[in-house]
Amino acid sequence: MNAANTSIRRILTVIGVAAALLVGFGAIRASAAWTATTSSLTVAPVSIESLQARLTDEAARSADLVDRLAALTTHAEELSMALAAAQDRIGSDADHAAQLATDLDTAKKKLAALEKSIRATSVVRTVPSATGTRAIASGSTQGEHEGGGDD
Repeated sequence: MNAANTSIRRILTVIGVAAALLVGFGAIRASAAWTATTSSLTVAPVSIESLQARLTDEAARSADLVDRLAALTTHAEELSMALAAAQDRIGSDADHAAQLATDLDTAKKKLAALEKSIRATSVVRTVPSATGTRAIASGSTQGEHEGGGDD
């Protein structure tokens, strides 16, 4: 190929591309004009006063929502503090319950030891009476077992 053929091809390509762009631009303009003539404006545009009134209403609504959000944030913080206090109280109560359980076990052991000691020191003896034989436990106070005690 020679240089003249290459130059002619380039010029023809540039002219073809330019023609295609012009035809495309013309088609877009024609369709825009056709659409504008076929579609009529049936709804009147919103007035500036109407837009300003709506903007004022939305600003007031926004301020109200900000106030509500602040109140909810404060309430959430109060609930968070109350929950923390309740958790601390639960921990304290659990510690106290564990201490009471330990004290109860100690008291049960002491009671068992005391009962064992009482059983070991009690000796049953038989005493004759007018109605028959009666068993009396020595080493214990008779009045406490027969209703005369401080129960």
